[in-house]
Amino acid sequence: MKILITGGAGFVGSSLALNLKKNYPSYEIYALDNLKRRGSELNINRLKSAGIEFVHGDIRSKEDFDVIPAVDAVIEASAEPSVLAGLNGSPDYLINTNLVGTINCLNFALKHKATFVFLSTSRIYPIKPLEKLTYQEEETRFALTEEQPLPGANAKGISEYFPLDGARSLYGATKLASELMIHEYNEFYGLKTVINRCGVLTGPWQMGKADQGVMVLWVAKHFYEQQLAYIGFNGTGKQTRDMLHVADLYRLVDWQLHHIDQVNGEILNVGGGVEVSTSLVELTKICQEVTGKTIPIKPITEGRTADIPLYITDNTKVTEMTGWKPEISIRQIVEEVHEWLEENAEQLSYVLK
Repeated sequence: MKILITGGAGFVGSSLALNLKKNYPSYEIYALDNLKRRGSELNINRLKSAGIEFVHGDIRSKEDFDVIPAVDAVIEASAEPSVLAGLNGSPDYLINTNLVGTINCLNFALKHKATFVFLSTSRIYPIKPLEKLTYQEEETRFALTEEQPLPGANAKGISEYFPLDGARSLYGATKLASELMIHEYNEFYGLKTVINRCGVLTGPWQMGKADQGVMVLWVAKHFYEQQLAYIGFNGTGKQTRDMLHVADLYRLVDWQLHHIDQVNGEILNVGGGVEVSTSLVELTKICQEVTGKTIPIKPITEGRTADIPLYITDNTKVTEMTGWKPEISIRQIVEEVHEWLEENAEQLSYVLK
């Protein structure tokens, strides 16, 4: 099999590429990336040493696909991933990357009749409906109740049937618009596609920031002994998210590549679920235990634009269709990220410190 992975030097793309090459040494894998995200350059040698061909290019440019040979599958893992992108300035880069770039990827896949695996986001779900969900404030987290005012939500989380009307962030809008285009290519061009609406993805080699990659950011701030903040929701740190280790995501993508007919045309919510979820205050406790360090964390009552108190993925559909479910716990994620930081502290300090 020949596979193109866009965003191939990014956290998710490089992880998928390295795992595929490890498990299928005969596969030819091309990793296309524009290296815009700080720290992605650190992955180039990792990719090359594994026998993966790195292509320095940009999905916004149709010409940059010309150097890539025919492939059997495209994994679209590129994105401007920040929820805050475009809110304080021009949205041009966001739109040109997350929508126009995806269309360029679709056209490349169509040219070669390649399977198309798209990594979307839970952020396609609109903010105001999410804010209407009923939840209880427990001692260390917010938790969804079983009875909800909207379809597609219960104590297990948010399913694919949650309403889509409303604003969701410019980032979420570009990913949803891409999903709509993927439907069209699937229906009218016969392109085999699957869409994965991912929750928070994490693991070693993620260059975590406040607006994207909170798990690694939290561990790194403890490791380098710097300050953090509980922002919004009265500064309690009870905002809750599920987390998905990128190795768990890889197992699903691997299955999809080799069983595309069983998920062709499908949309699947993919995340850690209730079992692999944490609030910030719970995450702090684990970070303290794993790193042996306690750092100052400032409570800030005022919230951030487009933030929500909790998001948990209901994996019922993807589990029923594929048998997949996440296996790696919150504590194991923290331990792996901490070990990675210890092994690469000096190399990573300019990105994460």
